[in-house]
Amino acid sequence: YVFKPLEVKTKRVRFVPSETNLTQTNRPNPFSMVRMLSRSTTLIAVTFLGRSASTNAFGIKSSASHLQRFALRNTVPHLRMSSSDAETKKRVLVPIANDSEEIETSCITDTLARFGADVTVASVNPDGDLVCKMSRGIKFLADIPIEEAKGQEWDLIALPGGMPGAEHLRDCDILIDLLKEQKAKGKIYAAVCASPAVVLQAKDLIDTAGHTCYPAPGFRSTMKDPVDTDVVVQENVATSKGPGTSLKFALSLGEMLYGKEMADQIATQMLVVR
Repeated sequence: YVFKPLEVKTKRVRFVPSETNLTQTNRPNPFSMVRMLSRSTTLIAVTFLGRSASTNAFGIKSSASHLQRFALRNTVPHLRMSSSDAETKKRVLVPIANDSEEIETSCITDTLARFGADVTVASVNPDGDLVCKMSRGIKFLADIPIEEAKGQEWDLIALPGGMPGAEHLRDCDILIDLLKEQKAKGKIYAAVCASPAVVLQAKDLIDTAGHTCYPAPGFRSTMKDPVDTDVVVQENVATSKGPGTSLKFALSLGEMLYGKEMADQIATQMLVVR
């Protein structure tokens, strides 16, 4: 077939067959292929007329049904996130270190991702290595070094426990500065297992009594009137006891970010009784 331009508009081009081609068939079989480009609003629509099992505009022998499947496959829009979606997508920072607790890390990251949060795992390794060998020998690959988390806004910073992983978190000045910023802004931060005692309490990031941590005397003795509760939420600070309470802990963090109704839905899908 020979095509000639019929009409040209800004960011839109349309083509139709020439008049000589119209005489080649008495039963035109028109269909449209539309591809929406993710990086612009350009829309290119090409209309084909022809017989089944004929040669298409690109010189490819193909049936009409095949071309229709091709058109359908290419009409799926590749759209960027709308501004409203961007506003509701919460940003979560999960710092990890060598010897952080893997169950707690997985529960936090996986569960909050199910809520739709944008979860970033940051390595606090002094050498910037993104690979962290966790407390049971499993290796985790972080998304960024902790240095790249500076200067960004986080809706939540959630610390896993594990020893001596919690001590590595405590000794990371960049992370402590980020946590202090969260506190000053009234934004959410949280810790589980050893980290409530080793990090939050040690760095004066918990002002009130009645939080919880891993039930070991060495940790509880540093806390202010600790309670034997799986998860404690006080204003913008949440704490939890350990690996076995991590799913409830993560669901509570999701509730703080997205509300109880959504948290209950996620819990039901995960078969977790709250």
